[in-house]
Amino acid sequence: MKVAVLLLAAGSGKRFGSETPKQYLEVAGKPLISHTLDSLAAEPRIEVVQAVIAAHDTWFDKVVHNQTWGFTLLPAVLGGAERSISMQHGLAALPDDIDMVAVHDAARALPSKALLQDVLDVAEQHGAAVPGLAVVDTIKRIDEHGQVLETPARHSLMAVQTPQVARRDWFETALVREKERLHLHTDDASVLEAAGYPVFISAGDVQNRKVTTPNDMLWLQAQLLGEKSG
Repeated sequence: MKVAVLLLAAGSGKRFGSETPKQYLEVAGKPLISHTLDSLAAEPRIEVVQAVIAAHDTWFDKVVHNQTWGFTLLPAVLGGAERSISMQHGLAALPDDIDMVAVHDAARALPSKALLQDVLDVAEQHGAAVPGLAVVDTIKRIDEHGQVLETPARHSLMAVQTPQVARRDWFETALVREKERLHLHTDDASVLEAAGYPVFISAGDVQNRKVTTPNDMLWLQAQLLGEKSG
């Protein structure tokens, strides 16, 4: 099984409130995205990483210049206005012999070795997998006025993370089948599900947190500095 990672790094940083996209902000001595690449390098089955960046990105090439990891880092390709477009561009740039693809958020810097191993194992067995965590809070489904419509049973709910992994041909076919509805999908696995492919849950990790706000960055810095001091 030849595995490639599509590293989605096309975010603008507007929600974070920074002129520099959050994935390029320095945390614990180097850019956030460098920590993400370091984490991915812990899984030996990852042979290729294909970054997908925004137009006018002037940071990525500087960050990775003269850096090496255990995988091949391909030249970055440009993404699009929607996640699905970025996926399509990334998939098209992969070598022909890649048969399993993991789509990962660049802003999730700490996917553990155990998480990566489990999601790849489950995907290899079933065709597609996503890391998930049990929901501990009660979830309410509401209408547009804020009135509660339903309280789903917590045991049937999972909060999912990335990398979301599937056979390459499944991703490619699903994106075609769902081309008129891609804007409705909030993650990669939901495209697969809508196209009729089975997706299984692997073990998630609370440390695999996506940096979205300045508070998330402070949390990440504390984790990274704690690892160094430990």
